Amino acid sequence: MAKYKIALMPGDGIGNDVMDAAKIVLDKIGLDADYVPADIGWEFWRTEGEPLPQRTLDTLKACDCALFAAITSKPKEEAEAELVPDLKGKGLVYRSPIVRLRQAFDLYVNLRPCKAFKGNPLNYRDDLDLVVFRENTQGLYAGVEFHPLPTEVRSVLEKHSPRMAAFEGVPSEEIALSTRIFTREGCRRILRQAFEYAQEFGYPTVTLVEKPNVIRETSGMMVREARKIAAGYPGIELWETNVDAMVMWMVKNPQDYGVMVASNMFGDIISDLAAQLVGGLGFAASGNIGDSFAVFEPTHGSAPQYAGKYVANPTAMLLATKLMLDWLGETETAKALQEAIAEVIAEGKVRTYDLGGDNGTLDVARAVAGRM
Repeated sequence: MAKYKIALMPGDGIGNDVMDAAKIVLDKIGLDADYVPADIGWEFWRTEGEPLPQRTLDTLKACDCALFAAITSKPKEEAEAELVPDLKGKGLVYRSPIVRLRQAFDLYVNLRPCKAFKGNPLNYRDDLDLVVFRENTQGLYAGVEFHPLPTEVRSVLEKHSPRMAAFEGVPSEEIALSTRIFTREGCRRILRQAFEYAQEFGYPTVTLVEKPNVIRETSGMMVREARKIAAGYPGIELWETNVDAMVMWMVKNPQDYGVMVASNMFGDIISDLAAQLVGGLGFAASGNIGDSFAVFEPTHGSAPQYAGKYVANPTAMLLATKLMLDWLGETETAKALQEAIAEVIAEGKVRTYDLGGDNGTLDVARAVAGRM
């Protein structure tokens, strides 16, 4: 019996291409694992009305973790239009399967390391080592939304918030509402993870990125809990900044920052900016991590126009594999994989088109595997 059971979810678009790259590296590593295929993606939405079938959830429950590549995602009306004829008009609503996975398995940490590799011509600076901790299950992405605004909900809002007077006379059919829901424990646990990481890896600061001067109750709760958590880590300084100012400072002085922590949407924003500073989404991996299960993925999209052409940069997928190895406790193997990736980038002989080269997806994977 293998030591690990790992689900592989290539998805669609270039997801299949970069997953094949990950398999080359995993084969080289020889990890004692059984790899189990699992269905996810646009084709299952189109033909079944469900991009994350129940069978996939059942498969994941029997695994230690999952490696996920990429899926296509489209707005509500476009998603409805692409359903097969038998499924149209049945009230099916597309919802991001990765968001569902995060909530179904309580993967409350979104870990986004963004490290500049020497020799990457796309680096903003070569000395960047940014790590974003994004709360992954609550906030504005919790999925509690309304359109049109139900009469009962509107009545309660009008009763408890005088600010609803600004919308007096606006028909409920013309109002859309998305809620931003925080819990105290939700704030505490993402903050705690950020401080633990900073302590373990020697980062002197943790920067909280919120907007408490305007979003007073939710961001305010995060700030209050951050100050309490920080008191338990006297060797680490807590910095507090507003999200709008933060994106400016990340462009001006990104080298000043290390570990950053934010709620769901703000973390989404700053993590993509951090990724661009170290070469773009082709170098950005993330871990969706809970207490007993995790899903690791590159953060790029499915780029369907390149599907099957094997031209996409697989580095983010290989870095997601590295994060998975770390989480499994295979730290020496994870370190060797990152060093191999760094050597291939520094040497500059094998590069995909985004780096000015003409090598393919699998060429990069083979070069990395050859360095291990």
